[in-house]
Amino acid sequence: MNVLAFFAAAVQSTRTLWRYGQTVLGIIFRHPITGTSIIPILPDGRIVLIRRRDDGRWALPGGMVDWGEDIPSTIRRELKEETGLELAEIRRLVGVYSAPDRDPRIHSICVVVEAEVHGTMEVQDTLEVMEIQAFPANSLPPGQMSHDHTRQLQDYLNGLTTLA
Repeated sequence: MNVLAFFAAAVQSTRTLWRYGQTVLGIIFRHPITGTSIIPILPDGRIVLIRRRDDGRWALPGGMVDWGEDIPSTIRRELKEETGLELAEIRRLVGVYSAPDRDPRIHSICVVVEAEVHGTMEVQDTLEVMEIQAFPANSLPPGQMSHDHTRQLQDYLNGLTTLA
Protein backbone atom coordinates (compact mmCIF):
# COMPACT_ATOMS: atom_id res chain seq x y z
CA MET A 1 0.00 0.00 0.00
CA ASN A 2 2.86 2.40 0.78
CA VAL A 3 4.24 1.85 -2.74
CA LEU A 4 0.89 2.88 -4.24
CA ALA A 5 0.70 5.96 -2.03
CA PHE A 6 4.25 6.91 -3.01
CA PHE A 7 3.46 6.43 -6.73
CA ALA A 8 0.26 8.50 -6.44
CA ALA A 9 2.17 11.29 -4.68
CA ALA A 10 4.91 11.20 -7.35
CA VAL A 11 2.34 11.45 -10.16
CA GLN A 12 0.59 14.35 -8.40
CA SER A 13 3.92 16.13 -7.82
CA THR A 14 4.81 15.72 -11.49
CA ARG A 15 1.40 17.11 -12.51
CA THR A 16 1.88 20.09 -10.18
CA LEU A 17 5.41 20.74 -11.49
CA TRP A 18 4.09 20.63 -15.06
CA ARG A 19 1.42 23.22 -14.20
CA TYR A 20 4.06 25.50 -12.69
CA GLY A 21 6.21 24.92 -15.77
CA GLN A 22 3.33 25.97 -17.99
CA THR A 23 2.96 29.17 -15.98
CA VAL A 24 6.68 29.91 -16.31
CA LEU A 25 6.51 29.35 -20.08
CA GLY A 26 3.65 31.83 -20.26
CA ILE A 27 5.69 34.40 -18.41
CA ILE A 28 8.74 33.81 -20.61
CA PHE A 29 6.81 34.04 -23.87
CA ARG A 30 4.66 36.91 -22.56
CA HIS A 31 1.35 35.55 -23.81
CA PRO A 32 -1.72 34.93 -21.68
CA ILE A 33 -2.49 31.37 -20.63
CA THR A 34 -5.92 29.99 -21.56
CA GLY A 35 -8.08 28.40 -18.89
CA THR A 36 -11.64 27.51 -18.03
CA SER A 37 -14.13 28.02 -15.23
CA ILE A 38 -17.09 25.68 -15.00
CA ILE A 39 -20.46 26.45 -13.47
CA PRO A 40 -21.51 22.88 -12.68
CA ILE A 41 -25.26 22.35 -12.32
CA LEU A 42 -26.47 19.17 -10.62
CA PRO A 43 -29.74 17.51 -11.77
CA ASP A 44 -31.54 19.16 -8.81
CA GLY A 45 -30.37 22.62 -9.97
CA ARG A 46 -27.75 23.25 -7.28
CA ILE A 47 -24.44 24.88 -8.24
CA VAL A 48 -21.24 23.06 -7.26
CA LEU A 49 -18.39 25.15 -5.82
CA ILE A 50 -14.96 24.19 -4.53
CA ARG A 51 -12.99 25.75 -1.70
CA ARG A 52 -9.44 26.39 -2.91
CA ARG A 53 -6.54 25.32 -0.74
CA ASP A 54 -4.27 28.24 -1.78
CA ASP A 55 -6.54 31.08 -0.58
CA GLY A 56 -9.32 29.29 1.31
CA ARG A 57 -12.01 30.95 -0.80
CA TRP A 58 -14.90 29.41 -2.66
CA ALA A 59 -14.38 29.16 -6.42
CA LEU A 60 -15.69 27.64 -9.59
CA PRO A 61 -13.87 24.48 -10.63
CA GLY A 62 -11.63 24.82 -13.66
CA GLY A 63 -8.06 25.20 -14.74
CA MET A 64 -5.55 25.67 -17.52
CA VAL A 65 -5.89 24.17 -20.98
CA ASP A 66 -3.14 21.59 -21.48
CA TRP A 67 -1.05 21.48 -24.65
CA GLY A 68 -2.94 19.57 -27.37
CA GLU A 69 -6.26 19.85 -25.54
CA ASP A 70 -9.45 21.64 -26.62
CA ILE A 71 -11.78 23.56 -24.28
CA PRO A 72 -14.44 20.80 -23.95
CA SER A 73 -11.73 18.28 -23.03
CA THR A 74 -10.30 20.68 -20.46
CA ILE A 75 -13.74 21.18 -18.94
CA ARG A 76 -14.30 17.42 -18.69
CA ARG A 77 -10.82 16.80 -17.19
CA GLU A 78 -10.84 19.69 -14.69
CA LEU A 79 -14.38 18.90 -13.55
CA LYS A 80 -13.38 15.29 -12.84
CA GLU A 81 -10.04 16.23 -11.22
CA GLU A 82 -11.48 18.84 -8.88
CA THR A 83 -14.96 17.52 -8.07
CA GLY A 84 -15.18 13.86 -9.10
CA LEU A 85 -18.24 14.78 -11.19
CA GLU A 86 -18.85 13.77 -14.81
CA LEU A 87 -19.78 16.20 -17.57
CA ALA A 88 -23.21 15.44 -19.05
CA GLU A 89 -23.48 18.48 -21.33
CA ILE A 90 -22.03 21.95 -21.84
CA ARG A 91 -25.17 24.09 -21.77
CA ARG A 92 -23.91 27.54 -22.73
CA LEU A 93 -21.00 29.92 -22.92
CA VAL A 94 -21.22 32.37 -20.02
CA GLY A 95 -18.28 34.51 -21.09
CA VAL A 96 -14.64 35.07 -21.86
CA TYR A 97 -12.72 36.99 -19.19
CA SER A 98 -9.31 38.41 -20.08
CA ALA A 99 -8.45 41.29 -17.72
CA PRO A 100 -4.72 41.07 -16.95
CA ASP A 101 -5.39 41.18 -13.20
CA ARG A 102 -8.26 38.64 -13.07
CA ASP A 103 -5.92 35.90 -11.80
CA PRO A 104 -3.30 37.01 -9.26
CA ARG A 105 -0.80 34.39 -10.47
CA ILE A 106 -0.55 35.21 -14.17
CA HIS A 107 -2.34 36.89 -17.05
CA SER A 108 -4.87 34.32 -18.17
CA ILE A 109 -7.89 34.22 -20.42
CA CYS A 110 -10.76 32.29 -18.90
CA VAL A 111 -13.56 30.68 -20.91
CA VAL A 112 -16.56 30.22 -18.60
CA VAL A 113 -19.33 27.72 -19.32
CA GLU A 114 -22.45 26.40 -17.65
CA ALA A 115 -22.37 22.59 -17.53
CA GLU A 116 -24.88 19.93 -16.62
CA VAL A 117 -23.08 17.41 -14.39
CA HIS A 118 -23.81 14.16 -12.57
CA GLY A 119 -22.11 11.70 -10.27
CA THR A 120 -20.75 11.83 -6.75
CA MET A 121 -18.92 14.89 -5.44
CA GLU A 122 -15.52 13.89 -4.08
CA VAL A 123 -12.27 15.86 -3.80
CA GLN A 124 -9.81 14.31 -6.23
CA ASP A 125 -7.01 16.90 -6.22
CA THR A 126 -6.28 17.46 -2.52
CA LEU A 127 -3.39 19.81 -3.33
CA GLU A 128 -5.79 22.32 -4.90
CA VAL A 129 -9.19 21.61 -3.34
CA MET A 130 -10.13 21.58 0.36
CA GLU A 131 -13.87 21.10 0.05
CA ILE A 132 -16.73 20.66 -2.41
CA GLN A 133 -20.29 21.72 -1.77
CA ALA A 134 -23.49 22.24 -3.78
CA PHE A 135 -25.58 25.36 -3.20
CA PRO A 136 -29.00 26.51 -4.37
CA ALA A 137 -28.61 29.59 -6.58
CA ASN A 138 -30.43 31.70 -3.96
CA SER A 139 -28.18 30.51 -1.11
CA LEU A 140 -24.59 30.87 -2.33
CA PRO A 141 -21.84 31.34 0.26
CA PRO A 142 -21.29 34.97 1.29
CA GLY A 143 -18.07 36.85 0.65
CA GLN A 144 -15.69 37.34 -2.22
CA MET A 145 -14.86 34.27 -4.28
CA SER A 146 -11.39 33.46 -5.57
CA HIS A 147 -10.01 35.31 -8.62
CA ASP A 148 -12.90 36.93 -10.53
CA HIS A 149 -15.31 34.06 -9.93
CA THR A 150 -17.79 36.32 -8.09
CA ARG A 151 -18.26 38.29 -11.30
CA GLN A 152 -18.39 35.15 -13.45
CA LEU A 153 -21.09 33.61 -11.28
CA GLN A 154 -23.06 36.87 -11.07
CA ASP A 155 -22.96 37.24 -14.87
CA TYR A 156 -24.28 33.68 -15.14
CA LEU A 157 -27.09 34.31 -12.63
CA ASN A 158 -28.02 37.50 -14.53
CA GLY A 159 -28.25 35.51 -17.80
CA LEU A 160 -25.42 37.47 -19.42
CA THR A 161 -22.88 36.38 -21.98
CA THR A 162 -19.82 38.50 -21.22
CA LEU A 163 -16.69 39.46 -23.11
CA ALA A 164 -14.46 41.22 -20.60
